[in-house]
Amino acid sequence: MSIFNPPARWIEAPHGYERVWMGIALAWCVVLSVAMPYWHFTGKQTSAGEAYTVEPGQFDARVARFVAANQVDTRNGLPVVQPPPGGDIYLIGKSWQWYPILKLKKGIEYRLHTSSFDYQHGFSLLPMNMNFQVLPGYDHVITFTPAEAGEFNIICNEFCGAGHHVMTGLIIVEE
Repeated sequence: MSIFNPPARWIEAPHGYERVWMGIALAWCVVLSVAMPYWHFTGKQTSAGEAYTVEPGQFDARVARFVAANQVDTRNGLPVVQPPPGGDIYLIGKSWQWYPILKLKKGIEYRLHTSSFDYQHGFSLLPMNMNFQVLPGYDHVITFTPAEAGEFNIICNEFCGAGHHVMTGLIIVEE
């Protein structure tokens, strides 16, 4: 309760610049309400990938089989895996690393299966604007075609614990 009562007509209808700014805010809301579904269907901003439920241990075993069948090298103690062109590739986030290092061919379409063994992670492929949430218990399949050669870093952009700051991975794309 206030000490003084407000004047009898303390609230007034918007006037002057206040009406202009309210109109601009309303128009911007309409523009964004139309833009969101437009970009969803035509802007290719939302993943059109598939997602399946999977036990983390089973996915980890699938990754181990993939590594055993396709390993070509090691780098910093991690296996470098070169799958057959156009095949399925597997990447798992666990213990603050992306495992394994993938070696792909430019211009070839791949189906990337991602999952997490332990915590929720964020898959961010740099310098591309590719960001996905990676959750334990889900196999998220992303179909993509590397468009340029080089080494591309993967970082975790979702805080996942004490080792989050060192959770990186690598995709190598060759001509």
